[in-house]
Amino acid sequence: MDTKVTQSAFVTAVVVGGGPAGLMAAETLATQGLKVSLYEAMPTVGRKFLMAGRGGLNITHSEPFEQFCKRYAEAQPNLQTALNEFTPIDLVNWCHELGIETFIGSSGRVFPKEMKAAPLLRRWIQRLKHQGVEFHTRHSWVGWDETKHILSFETPNGTQHISAKIVILATGGGSWRKLGSDGQWTELLKDKQVQIAPFKPTNCGFECDWSSILQGRHSGAPLKGVTLTFEDNKGIRWQRKGELLIAKYGLEGSLIYAASSLLREKILTDGIADLFLDLMPDRPFEDLLKDMSKPHGSRSINNHLKRLGLKPVFIDLLRDRLSADAMRDPQKVTVCLKHYPIQLTTPRPIDEAISTAGGVKLSEMNNDFMLSSHPGFFCAGEMLDWEAPTGGYLLTACFATGQHAGRAALNWIRTQEPSI
Repeated sequence: MDTKVTQSAFVTAVVVGGGPAGLMAAETLATQGLKVSLYEAMPTVGRKFLMAGRGGLNITHSEPFEQFCKRYAEAQPNLQTALNEFTPIDLVNWCHELGIETFIGSSGRVFPKEMKAAPLLRRWIQRLKHQGVEFHTRHSWVGWDETKHILSFETPNGTQHISAKIVILATGGGSWRKLGSDGQWTELLKDKQVQIAPFKPTNCGFECDWSSILQGRHSGAPLKGVTLTFEDNKGIRWQRKGELLIAKYGLEGSLIYAASSLLREKILTDGIADLFLDLMPDRPFEDLLKDMSKPHGSRSINNHLKRLGLKPVFIDLLRDRLSADAMRDPQKVTVCLKHYPIQLTTPRPIDEAISTAGGVKLSEMNNDFMLSSHPGFFCAGEMLDWEAPTGGYLLTACFATGQHAGRAALNWIRTQEPSI
């Protein structure tokens, strides 16, 4: 890379990426007196963070910490130190320091009292600017000379070359391209022989073959309080109660998101994933069968089932699986309601997913998220190869890895230049 770097373009620390991980890394460094410049490709920072808050910003979860950490599955050992340093309780306290009150919902999830991301982000940016962090938006990272710690950015005013003593990359995952998480940074790291795991969708919807009736009448309809059951690749039975949404293409919603990584891998292995829904889990089979067996007289089957308390969406779900004769069989109707079969064929595209698996392989870094082959370059947030379900786990790990990378970068530069 043939670059010319002026003295004014030299900073102590560069953070690439203006999401939660990057902002937290910048704050961690700035509070220790380092000169920090943050570069973001989009016109403003925190765009995906704001999108996450549209339905109520779920910042973390209140479940016991040991159980909380298990949500990160195979990545837990690599994330544990960061999570220990910045726990869900620490995140809640951090919000309170910004003047953002929080509350615990009925599911144990933690939300800002205002149920919005914008007030939190606005106060955070104000504090960061007060701490001396310099923001550079519309700066797309396009290259680097790792030996000289020089990064190149495309800007509205042309290419700029920035030199730094330490660099923290927090460039996001591969979903929500329009908000800045386009994954283009992967090629820059691959060119430097950094191993990248391919991106895969997680916390995503899945496709199945609905009838035109279901698609037309019930797209967007919620299935509340249903129980989902399936067997994963290891033969382990997965079961949980929650809420789904019928989409034109198949299923989405918090319950399917919670199972998405296992369902995705099942499809990758077998080509399909068979799951079953208990549409009425609070009704014992025998009691439900007794109701379904009541004579319907001159009433149509539809009106009879409605009279028995079945929602229209349940009736159409039954018709999607049972013949006209089977619809008149109380035993078959009850079995279908308690053990409703759905065959998933593929996850929805990455760009529709809430988050992605894949990214910089954890084996490429030391315990402080520094690239082993490139001293002084640290990674944080969703660009790392880990995944977690929705419920506050994604944001908490982004905050935690951002803070840990910031602390580690500070310790590293102080071993290089004790005067800092």
